Amino acid sequence: MPLSPLSYKEFVKGLVPHLQWEEYKPMSGITSFLSRFRRLSSRSKSPVNAEHRPGPPNETDFRMLAESSNDVICRMGADMIAVYVSPAVERVFGWTAQEMMEGGSGGFIHPDDAEQMAHLHEALIDGQQETSKASFRILRKDGTAVWVEGNARVVRDDPTAQPEVVIVMRDISDRKRLEDELLALSLTDALTGLGNRRAFDETLAREWDRTSREGSQMSLLLLDIDHFKRFNDLYGHQAGDDCLRMVALAIKQAVARPGDLVARYGGEEIAVVLPNTGASGAEVVAERIRRAVEALAVHHEGNVNEDRTVTASIGVATAFSRVGGSIKMPEGLLLSADNALYKAKYKGRNCVSATVLLVAREDVP
Repeated sequence: MPLSPLSYKEFVKGLVPHLQWEEYKPMSGITSFLSRFRRLSSRSKSPVNAEHRPGPPNETDFRMLAESSNDVICRMGADMIAVYVSPAVERVFGWTAQEMMEGGSGGFIHPDDAEQMAHLHEALIDGQQETSKASFRILRKDGTAVWVEGNARVVRDDPTAQPEVVIVMRDISDRKRLEDELLALSLTDALTGLGNRRAFDETLAREWDRTSREGSQMSLLLLDIDHFKRFNDLYGHQAGDDCLRMVALAIKQAVARPGDLVARYGGEEIAVVLPNTGASGAEVVAERIRRAVEALAVHHEGNVNEDRTVTASIGVATAFSRVGGSIKMPEGLLLSADNALYKAKYKGRNCVSATVLLVAREDVP
């Protein structure tokens, strides 16, 4: 005969005196009982014989745990030379444990991350912190780089000896790749495949800071497709989207340097950020873009040019960082480019208009 919840409770409590009960009432209204065992402490319950009490982990315990782990575990001295490397290193990095110990960490950490890791290691050895966590790159034996997440802790086996650092490294290449893909999506305009407004704002601010700090120069191009509203009205928004994609691709192909950014600023306006580019160089790029758009020869009955094709007007603004400059915000460069674009339209469209401005140096009071 099945036991009721109450008789079941009394039955089990009789078998396990130290059982703690919590009543649980689910939404159905049925009452049930959840049980939880409390761990008995050696102080309040049956004492453990001192002879059988486990001691602190020793070197053998450490090696047994390390050699059964899928992560790479290293133990390093103050000089960042490994005194122990777990066997997983050969599977993850391609190096043998002996090669890692003989080569020193300097030959395995990616050069761009070496300084950061040296600072973290020094802080651990000097006692500024007990643990640290960082993502960095390790160079595999085949020359490729793998992203790892490292969790480090100071080890002091002997208070009189120099402390060492144990670092557990886990391959996070897949996670890093996914993060990069998500970041790229968040900075990409879905329609054109160009950078979006967020990418433009971040790049403009970053390059403006660099220009004013280094006393260099930069240029900004603002492009607007001539009479684009008429194009949409005549041929429909689907054709308008196709036209915008064609123009975006033509601009991207006309801007050659990897450090330059082409972004959709809004609607049919496209912006081009040209770091470390003077006025003459920016005008050359702008004219190359204007001709590339014109060469598409997309029919546009609503345009006023002779061939009745899609064209673009471009405003160019170049900022020079100099002592005595008065403009201090990137909005100033954007406003100048917008004014230059307006002048290009006023001059008859399908042309380039340029202006320059002086930027205040950050390092000069």
